[in-house]
Amino acid sequence: MPGGRLSQQERQQIALGLGDSLPYAEIARRINRPTSTVTREVMRNGGPTGYRADLAHRATERRAHRRRPASASGESVPQPRGRDAEAVAEYEDTFTTVLMASGLTKMAARVLTCLFTIDAGSLTASELAQRLQVSPASISKAITFLEGQSLVRRERDERRRDRYVVDDELFYQATIASARANDQLVETARRGVALLGPHTPAAARLENIARFLDFISESIIRAAEQARDVLHTRPGTAAGNSAQPRPGQG
Repeated sequence: MPGGRLSQQERQQIALGLGDSLPYAEIARRINRPTSTVTREVMRNGGPTGYRADLAHRATERRAHRRRPASASGESVPQPRGRDAEAVAEYEDTFTTVLMASGLTKMAARVLTCLFTIDAGSLTASELAQRLQVSPASISKAITFLEGQSLVRRERDERRRDRYVVDDELFYQATIASARANDQLVETARRGVALLGPHTPAAARLENIARFLDFISESIIRAAEQARDVLHTRPGTAAGNSAQPRPGQG
């Protein structure tokens, strides 16, 4: 399969395929590209209903230009730990696309990607706005959503500025919160069972939905509790070694 960036003609073929409601795999086969390439291209450029080939092509050119930061002398700006700036930018685009596919808005996904991929794991609102080249209002809206989903937390630094933080424990908490989000639907479904009568087809359907979601939620919570220590295990250390207590444990 060919590599490199998509051509404008390939993007036009993607747009035509989306217009014909073709699956991503079929579109990818027609242009001889991996399905993941087509999925990433569509999700980062408006999604299946908003994709436009010409706009996507121009956006990619702008992203490519931003990936080549230069100092006043025209030389590339050194990256932390000797990282390749273009490879990091490409990875951040991919990570953002995956987060968007999981249900996050584009800005929330960009903010979360930024926090996950910076070594400090925390930034102020102004630092986020500067790094992502967006308005403070956009950052504020994204942070409000992410805090509501338990995906970031707010801390005050020594200069009394709000810093937005991601850490391992937050990922566990977000998983638990996501599982518990089904509770209201389970409760509502079971109210419907009582209202519609336990021996009716509609009530049976609602009860099955409630039982299914109950099982899924409890399974996720149980697995998250069992796997929680993995989030506090250093890379290269056996995941099964839980001798070290989690933060807050004696």
